[in-house]
Order: sequence, then C-alpha cells, then structure tokens
Amino acid sequence: MTVSIPPNRRYTLDEYLELEAKSPHEKFEYREGIVINMREALAMAGGSSEHAVITVNISSGIHSRLKGRDCRVYSPDARVRIPKSTLYTYPDVGVVCGEPQVDSDRFGVQTLLNPNLIVEVLSPSTEDYDRGRKFELYREISSLREYVVVWQTQPRVQTFFRRDDGGWSFDAFAGMDAVAKLLSLNIELRLSEVYANVTLPPQPPEPETGPV
Repeated sequence: MTVSIPPNRRYTLDEYLELEAKSPHEKFEYREGIVINMREALAMAGGSSEHAVITVNISSGIHSRLKGRDCRVYSPDARVRIPKSTLYTYPDVGVVCGEPQVDSDRFGVQTLLNPNLIVEVLSPSTEDYDRGRKFELYREISSLREYVVVWQTQPRVQTFFRRDDGGWSFDAFAGMDAVAKLLSLNIELRLSEVYANVTLPPQPPEPETGPV
C-alpha cells in the first residue's frame, strides 16, 4: 500500500528518517523539508514498465563492462545524500569506483555519500526537475564525475561530465544506432542495448530537407 504524504506538510530531518524506517517498502525523497513518495510521484508522472526495463538495461550493461574493476553498481534502492542542501534521494542507477562511503542514520539505514556516476531515467513531468534543480543539487557531491539522463519516450541520452578544471562537458546521443560514451568509467553503451525490450511510442518523422 502506497503511503500518501499530506500536501504542504514540511518535515524535519528526524521525521523523514523515522517515516522511512516505518515504511520499509516505500522510498521517499527528502528535499529541503519536503517529502515526496517516489512511487506515488512516478505513477503521477506517467511512470511505466518501460522506466523499469530501461533502468535494468543500463545497470546490467554498466555492470557487465566493469567486471574486474573495483566498482559497484547500485540499484534504485540505494539512498544517496547531499548534506549541504539536505537532499536524500534514490537515483535510478549509481556507480561507485573504489571504497564506498556510507552513513548510517539513527535507525541503522545506510546512505551512500560518494557516487561517481548517477543515471536518471526521465518521465515527462519530472524532466525539468531532473535536468534542472536536481542536477544542481547533485553537483554538490564532490565525488560525482558524471550525470546521465535517459529519455523513456525516445532513444535519447545526454551526459554531463565534470572536467578536472571543475567545469562540465555536455554530450548527446540519439537513435538506436548511437553509442553513448560514459567518460567517467571509460565505457560505452549502445542505445539499442539501453532500449532493448522497450516499446517506444511512434517517433515523429524526420523533417524533409530540400535543396540548399
């Protein structure tokens, strides 16, 4: 049963952690005093089985390419914390290379502190947040080297890579024949693999181009 959160209700951090502990089958995002039931939000955002399939395809594809390396791939059940802005959230995919740093709250629940790569699969009504404010908050994680957003309605992936000078490089990949380069891990993912067994809505035809 989904736990509904009263609208406009603000929570202290302790109240949020207690809510999580009392609802082990739910996942809640805590953002600057606001609590969001992620299952309920995903359903309202048009979440679908495609979202889940894409997430599994990405995590398994990354995992297979990192065999033999000191890296761990985390599922959407792994909670991540950004201390400065007090954001607790559950990325669709997280990767840590090297020793994971975790923090346990007073209920014994562990929270990941040092992801190197984060992937979010976009839903139509969460796209602006995931590509905007949430990315701003993720950038506060000093260990984060790359942020990846993936559309579930079309074969499209965008990557944001933190350079050594602290700036961010952007790249975009589109179409089933494209190959997304994840620079932080030095691996590639074919979009045909990312969207395997996913039913995409009909895509609009490419605009016709006449003679120049």
